[in-house]
Amino acid sequence: MPDSPLVGLVCHPHPMGGGTMHNKVVYHIMKVLNAPEWGLRWPVLRFNFRGTGLSEGRHDGHAESADVIAALNWLQSEYNLPVVLVGFSFGAAMALTASCASDAAGTGRSNLRALAALGLPTQGFGHTYNYPVLSECPLPKLFLSGDHDSFASKHELQQVVDSAADPKSLVLVSGADHFFTGRLELMQKLLAAWLKEQVQ
Repeated sequence: MPDSPLVGLVCHPHPMGGGTMHNKVVYHIMKVLNAPEWGLRWPVLRFNFRGTGLSEGRHDGHAESADVIAALNWLQSEYNLPVVLVGFSFGAAMALTASCASDAAGTGRSNLRALAALGLPTQGFGHTYNYPVLSECPLPKLFLSGDHDSFASKHELQQVVDSAADPKSLVLVSGADHFFTGRLELMQKLLAAWLKEQVQ
């Protein structure tokens, strides 16, 4: 895809819950960005966070945001194209931190076009997630979750979205759990529609 206008980066869910770059939701996200039938056809990078699969290092729970920044920098070096960043679950939390924190300035973040957080957690694995960085994050943001997500209630997710700077969009998939079980194709359709609004 040498003439692609953008590239994609997809971040996987929590390693302590078995999350890797081969997670089913991550795979379905990648297909939206990459497969011809969805109409985008962008090159996509998936990677394992530190200590996951064959990746070196140890799981930290916070420092993985630096892994996202390293991936953004690699994409900038290899492609020098705008990046659409999509994270699922823990990967969404790390993507938000990496792309919106002020100390990320000077990284591949400057090349970001849009940010999608799927199944964004507010709690899980003994941790409460807060996202104060969203209040000053000017990127177009999609928050896409199931309305029966066990890692973030509708009320908690609405509070997160309310705290975020515009532009932003919250979409809840009716009847879907954290992993969009039985709703993966609908998740794909909603993600693809939003991405096309943002970049075409």
